[in-house]
Amino acid sequence: MSNNPDEYEADSFENMQKISADMNFPFPYLIDETQEVAKAYGAVCTPDFFGYNSNLELQYRGRLDASRKESAADNVKRDLFEAMSQVANTGQGPSEQIPSMGCSIKWL
Repeated sequence: MSNNPDEYEADSFENMQKISADMNFPFPYLIDETQEVAKAYGAVCTPDFFGYNSNLELQYRGRLDASRKESAADNVKRDLFEAMSQVANTGQGPSEQIPSMGCSIKWL
């Protein structure tokens, strides 16, 4: 979890699961209760995306796209999608990667 749900109710697991369902995310919404996974990956903010090739080598670390909180316009570069398409086709991520931008993780 990126924030203490007692202090940030909007970030509670239950609320985030509801948002995930409302947004029709095609993947399960999970929680890292101890923050062990986030620390192991070196995550610093939310969201922070990590993409690996078939050899489990990190090929992309960066933002989802150029949008912020609002939905992305049709012409917005889809950084994560394009990076992972490149990884799927070549095994290598892009040489230029734009860092993730978001709220810092509140460490327990």
